[in-house]
Amino acid sequence: MTAPTAPANKPVDPTKTEAWAALQARYTKLTEAGIDLRSWFAQDSDRTSRLTFMLDEFQIDLSKNLIDEKTLELLCNLAREVKLEERRADMYSGSHINTTEDRAVLHTALRRPASQIGTFVVDGQDTVADVRSTLDKMYAFCNRVRSGAWKGVSGKAIKTIVSIGIGGSDLGPVMVYEALRPYADAGLTVRFVSNIDPSDLAEKTRSLDPETTLFIVVSKTFTTLETLTNARGARSWLLGALRDAGVIDGSKQQDAEAIRKHFVAVSTALDKVQDFGIDPENTFGFWNWVGGRYSVDSAVGLTIALAYGPERFEEFLGGFHFVDNYFKNTPLEQNIVALMGLLNVWYVNFFGAASHAVLPYDQYLHRFPAYLQQLTMESNGKSTRWDGSPVTTKTGEIFWGEAGTNGQHAFYQLIHQGTRLIPCDFIAFANTHNPTKDGAQDVHELFLGNFLAQTKALAFGKTADEVRAEGTPEWMVAARVFAGNRPTTSIFGDQLTPRSLGELIALYEHITFVEGVVWGINSFDQWGVELGKQLAKQITPAFYDDGALEAQDASTKALIAYYRAHRR
Repeated sequence: MTAPTAPANKPVDPTKTEAWAALQARYTKLTEAGIDLRSWFAQDSDRTSRLTFMLDEFQIDLSKNLIDEKTLELLCNLAREVKLEERRADMYSGSHINTTEDRAVLHTALRRPASQIGTFVVDGQDTVADVRSTLDKMYAFCNRVRSGAWKGVSGKAIKTIVSIGIGGSDLGPVMVYEALRPYADAGLTVRFVSNIDPSDLAEKTRSLDPETTLFIVVSKTFTTLETLTNARGARSWLLGALRDAGVIDGSKQQDAEAIRKHFVAVSTALDKVQDFGIDPENTFGFWNWVGGRYSVDSAVGLTIALAYGPERFEEFLGGFHFVDNYFKNTPLEQNIVALMGLLNVWYVNFFGAASHAVLPYDQYLHRFPAYLQQLTMESNGKSTRWDGSPVTTKTGEIFWGEAGTNGQHAFYQLIHQGTRLIPCDFIAFANTHNPTKDGAQDVHELFLGNFLAQTKALAFGKTADEVRAEGTPEWMVAARVFAGNRPTTSIFGDQLTPRSLGELIALYEHITFVEGVVWGINSFDQWGVELGKQLAKQITPAFYDDGALEAQDASTKALIAYYRAHRR
């Protein structure tokens, strides 16, 4: 394979633009005058209406952020000076904006409707035709499993699916599976194995009936160390359990038949899949223009289509596609997707914010912050621009969070009264799938009361005079003051559905893209994960080989010596 050549299209240094200088001046003016959301709201009765945007069913309120309309205007000027619109067009057209791997970036093609077959040919490939062909194959398979027509080796229908993957092949499917649990309608449950720690596979297969279990091995190249190690372990478990139950006799022929009926793959490496024992006909592919963290709406989401059905999966894709079109076609000043990305740049590069909390007030989204960690931090955790030159700004944010009131009783203290500025995205829905009353109290309204109270408290705080008025002793006043002016964005939807979930994911995909363009980085490679993998292969033999041990540094030697002394 020929190494990619350095791109002729150089990133614009944002710090050299007129807009950057104007934003710096704006920041200085705002901070010197004193940012005071209380007075801003009091003096401007239309602030909320002007800083609230609709994204399909979502109402997104930016008014509790440390901005005014002039700031947004300057941020849009910055976007134009760094050529965000041109870079966006390049992504949608299939230009190879993944420069280090010389690839197009076409996750948006995964959710284009069948009506666009023939209209989006990139590098000679009719991308939509190939995507829809794979989806058709997926859906036919899902219908067989969901209906009970697909039988295990003993003739029993499948009841449990175990998905084996890691990174983007795990985080996305896990998050979506948890988020859409109210839509389960086929009596199927899904478990996920990702960690190479043997305890993960052991716990996920514990108590399973091998006769009704189907494994999905998700690895594009079918070489991922963790995934293949776990897949071999799952194969051994299945064959052993089936032999113990007297279902198979241990012959090569019966072992092979069991693997064919209890394993399928999501991969492009048909030869390796076949060598493992999986029928290539039961393999579902995707393409090198889909990065792992952008792949949940591809065949990587097979578990989602199995658990919730092809119709729901199509609704899920429809949500993505709506946001794709919105981001592509909406002018920057009205484009809430672009504005949220630019707002993150404002906090990272001018306020020095290092982290960003995502706080979903919906228990079904409890894995959403973990999903965003990979999406955002693997994408924009870079110190090199897309042409190989060093970045000129701070890049990336540490994304983190927790669902609902659980977080309030854990880390909100730091957000409210700590010394660090932490922008927060609050996500909630007007309707719950599980309406409940506690006496006369609607529990969902109690829950949403907390959602609204937190954004209000973070924005407006509590003054020393308000604390004194409650009769607080003077020496305790400072401890009970809330400074306020802690920025939040409120994302309020109607209900968590397959479509709205697709919209949420696409929203953050494109936010991540916007930030990457401003910083001039390639948000679609991930070389930072490689070195540790390579070193692990070199270090692992040192547990038993003295020659390999001798090649290690002093710290690693000492840790391995401890292992050798204590391993039983």
